Amino acid sequence: MSDTTRDTALDQLGRAAYSLSAADSRLRGRATRTPGALSLTHARALRMLAEAGPLPIGQLAAATETTGAATTQLVNGLAAVGYVTRERPADDKRSVLVALTDAGRSRHQERQAALAQALDAALAHHDTTALGTATDVLRQLAAIYDQL
Repeated sequence: MSDTTRDTALDQLGRAAYSLSAADSRLRGRATRTPGALSLTHARALRMLAEAGPLPIGQLAAATETTGAATTQLVNGLAAVGYVTRERPADDKRSVLVALTDAGRSRHQERQAALAQALDAALAHHDTTALGTATDVLRQLAAIYDQL
């Protein structure tokens, strides 16, 4: 591949990354205006709680790659719609565990099914090697964003 062709491909990748970021912003906006809509951060929190069980705010923040303050706001929103509860462990009255409710687990499962279906439909023409490459590229983009 020539340098010009590679530069063009990298430019297109950068533009696609900006488009993905813009789509995430739009999704976050819908999540604040539309009842039942979930941002990617909301969906990550529900997924982490479904996989790990109840977590303290700090661990949920780390798992969702957000700050403690942002996670507290996130939990407030999820609790307001009935997707999570806050529980005090019997052995430590100072900490609070965030737990998924039945409604939260159901919403998580719905979201995961919708995501899986959308990914399968949109990416049906890509084989597993291409999907693996895309996964690697997205992880590298995340690392680049953390460095910017």
